[in-house]
Amino acid sequence: MVALNSNLAPGILTSLNTGAVDGGVGERVLIDYKDAIQDYKVTDLPAMSMFCEPMTTETGGDIDITFAKPSMGLEEISEGNTPKYQHTNLRSERVSVGEWGLAVGVTRRMIEDSRFNEVEMALNEARRAVDRHMTKHVVYALLGIADTTLGTTAITYSTAESAITNFTTNVYGGFLGTGGTVNEGRIYSYGLTSDAILTGSHYMQAAGAAGDGELALGDITDSMELIGGHGYTASTMMISPQHYKTLLNMADFTTAIGGLSGAQPLPYVVEESQPFQTTLGTGLVGSLYGLNVIVNAWCPPDRIFIYDGSVKPMAYVERRPLTVEEANPGFGIVGSYMSMRYGLKVINPASGVVVINAA
Repeated sequence: MVALNSNLAPGILTSLNTGAVDGGVGERVLIDYKDAIQDYKVTDLPAMSMFCEPMTTETGGDIDITFAKPSMGLEEISEGNTPKYQHTNLRSERVSVGEWGLAVGVTRRMIEDSRFNEVEMALNEARRAVDRHMTKHVVYALLGIADTTLGTTAITYSTAESAITNFTTNVYGGFLGTGGTVNEGRIYSYGLTSDAILTGSHYMQAAGAAGDGELALGDITDSMELIGGHGYTASTMMISPQHYKTLLNMADFTTAIGGLSGAQPLPYVVEESQPFQTTLGTGLVGSLYGLNVIVNAWCPPDRIFIYDGSVKPMAYVERRPLTVEEANPGFGIVGSYMSMRYGLKVINPASGVVVINAA
């Protein structure tokens, strides 16, 4: 007798995956008292809406984004003379577009025998997988965390600006690094801000200890200074649950959700018209130095992200939105393909600071 799944590709859901109460091959255990599945907790972070500026173009493939630079200045004119001609100065960066996808498949026998809608369950989980992928991709590219699959590059407080802007090896870019020069590359003069502030790295070594969750209040004020020196206003701080524990142990931290929403007693229902409804769903826990503090498990325990919430630090270029197509894995199998094409890149390198807990 031929094995049921001998010719099936790995990942196809078959009737072998049912009814194993004591474990083993089966993954679907029959529930006697009700037809229900205990779902898992989804770690939610609307990274696309919080950090990404959607961009579309008529051309295909990779695209170039053009940035204006300060380039003109008035000069004193002697009687009878004319000023010299000046022109605008621009620079550009390329956003690389990649394609991502997954496939799901369920045998007809599994569909017939299961008490659940296996196809609907598979598609719902696939959509969750897409959400997890997008969130991880944005967070890793934004905070400079290396990942072989995503192609993101590790960026630390000692990474040079020249390495971050080497887009051949670092396609996602990043915030300002060390060793930059004012009025060259991505760093422009702003008001009377000193060159030391303008060229300061926006990947900052934490003043606190090197362990996960360590935080010093000076790290926050230093970050606000760096961001403010370029004309932005730090408004939001994203931290991990470990950092939140550290903050709660500090007398300086004030839980201020009640004040943000009209000093209502907790708990209460947040109405749609009230401010911060979206961020409350992602873990807005209070205010510190005027910054909205968001706690989320997608924030790594060794990094804190402080940024101007009115400015999207990344560009999101969408070539193809999430597309679901019918697949044909084989006889007696129902399948679907999911795919999308997009690109990400940090385009406002001075609007945020990443504080890194490292020795």
